[in-house]
Amino acid sequence: MRAPPATRALFGFHAVTARLRQRPDAIHAVYVQAARQDARSRELAARAQAAGVAVHPVDPTRLDALAGHGRHQGVVAIVDAALPHVTLDDVLDTLAELPLLLVLDGVTDPHNLGACLRSADAFGAQAVIVPKDRAVGVNATVAKAASGAADTVPVIAVTNLARTLRALQARNIWVLGADTGGEALPDADLTGGIAWVLGAEGGGLRRLTRESCDRIVGIPLVGAVESLNVSVAAGICLYATRSARMRSAAPA
Repeated sequence: MRAPPATRALFGFHAVTARLRQRPDAIHAVYVQAARQDARSRELAARAQAAGVAVHPVDPTRLDALAGHGRHQGVVAIVDAALPHVTLDDVLDTLAELPLLLVLDGVTDPHNLGACLRSADAFGAQAVIVPKDRAVGVNATVAKAASGAADTVPVIAVTNLARTLRALQARNIWVLGADTGGEALPDADLTGGIAWVLGAEGGGLRRLTRESCDRIVGIPLVGAVESLNVSVAAGICLYATRSARMRSAAPA
């Protein structure tokens, strides 16, 4: 007898709405807080029902139990645990534009990974690459923090990060490490295929990762703080790349 697919909880309006829009077939049921009758809750329930997904009004205690905590915004979906398997070659072989990738070297905080996914989605990065070891995977907390981007941006876990960076370079993709001690971001050439590499919270880029980069690029800071949160830095680097490409494509 075939075992049923593994499931997990997905919570928060953005995350559940994105899954309904992208992969409704991977949703088993949606649970909403019965007392919520606002437009946002009604719209989500209507979208789920239109997709053929069962909607169950329940009390907050039931939602807390499903989500594991109270920060679910009144909606929890039970979804397939596994995301579609996508390889780096799958992504690169089907691109219709220059590559723009985000590589995270050992990010362990799920909220930071979720926020990085939001930035990747917002600025058109085609994939986020993470090491299989010493890094957080996509779980319910990541999905909620990503506000739906966990379903739109592939997260590709690789066994050997340095080898993966060399493979990107072999495809004529510039590997840029975001760290101190390099050229300033406003002066960097960002017009080609680019993979931004950012380090873990506090530790930054590991030595081997840093040495594997083509160039090191720093974000100039003018205040009292000495560094930025990895998700903030990722957003700045990705935005700068998109901005540079738009300027280079503009007619003279």
